[in-house]
Amino acid sequence: MRILLVEDDAKTASFIINGLRQAGFAVDHASDGEDGLHLASTESYDTAVVDIMLPKLDGLTLIDELRKCKVSTPVIVLSAKSSVDDRIKGLHAGGDDYLVKPFSFSELLARIQALIRRAGDVSQPTILTWGDLRMDLVKHKIFRAGTEIELQPREFALLEYLLRNAGRVVSKTMIMEHVWDYNFDPQTNVVEARICRLREKIDRPFDRKLIHTICGVGYVLEEKK
Repeated sequence: MRILLVEDDAKTASFIINGLRQAGFAVDHASDGEDGLHLASTESYDTAVVDIMLPKLDGLTLIDELRKCKVSTPVIVLSAKSSVDDRIKGLHAGGDDYLVKPFSFSELLARIQALIRRAGDVSQPTILTWGDLRMDLVKHKIFRAGTEIELQPREFALLEYLLRNAGRVVSKTMIMEHVWDYNFDPQTNVVEARICRLREKIDRPFDRKLIHTICGVGYVLEEKK
């Protein structure tokens, strides 16, 4: 999953970025409102986290401009202002949630996950399944045929992306954009390497394979007889 953070305070930004990356998210960061608006308008994100007090363009104006441009990316507003009126302004501008500083990272993470689930219209909001594969997003656990499988954070994020797109082919570029936090490099084999490691854990011990390569196109999570 790919997150946009728009935050001008370097210490706060570093705290959030490190936490999100450790949780398996890809993170892009803008330190002012103009750059944040440009990224949010031209790139695809699963959620944006936007501070209100920003240089060049304030957060509320940024969100309002996004909504005028029909960009529907879910947005969490960050602010040191905690009054009811301030929260209402944030939501009226087009924000989907409002978090007051200082905040705990675990709460921010939970709110991000909740927005992603709502945006994806997942019927079972904390569980993703495909065949005998089961992912518990709250407990951060993976099971196949009842057997628990240990995954590294980036492997978890990659499998989550495949599960959210189960039955649909996703390209290497799409995976790079949503699971890693840098632009596609045609020379890198990081996707292939992670897919290989994921197959070792998810597919190799079982009779039926779930992760399939579509030559020249990408990968698909699919049950084949």
